[in-house]
Amino acid sequence: MSEIPILIAGATASGKSALAVALAEQLNGRIINSDSMQVYDTLDVLTARPPRADLGRAPHVLYGHVPVAAPYSVGQWQAAVLAEIEAAQTAGQRPIIVGGTGLYFKSLTQGLADIPDIPEAMRAGLRARLERDGLLACAA
Repeated sequence: MSEIPILIAGATASGKSALAVALAEQLNGRIINSDSMQVYDTLDVLTARPPRADLGRAPHVLYGHVPVAAPYSVGQWQAAVLAEIEAAQTAGQRPIIVGGTGLYFKSLTQGLADIPDIPEAMRAGLRARLERDGLLACAA
């Protein structure tokens, strides 16, 4: 039987990470990040990423895995978290999803609309227009 994921959400500094570590230790858990800022590789202090001591107490995944300058979406996170949930279950671990990003939890529990990626050429064109014509021109 696959281990049913535990979801821990809440406000900043409310003790979510400590609860996740305690549960992971008791339930053979794998902690999976659900904070949209903690996915970035250089924002560990700014985002209150769990300290090294806690990272060593239980497996932690999807923390600091995205370069800070890279575009990243909830759809990319959703694909990654579903893969991590499956990996945890295959390994006999309890997935413990923890964080404060409501959209991430909503995508996990309710799904997302199937929207294709925006082509890089279109992004570049819009950036050029923004630079050339300003923000108001792009809002129209």
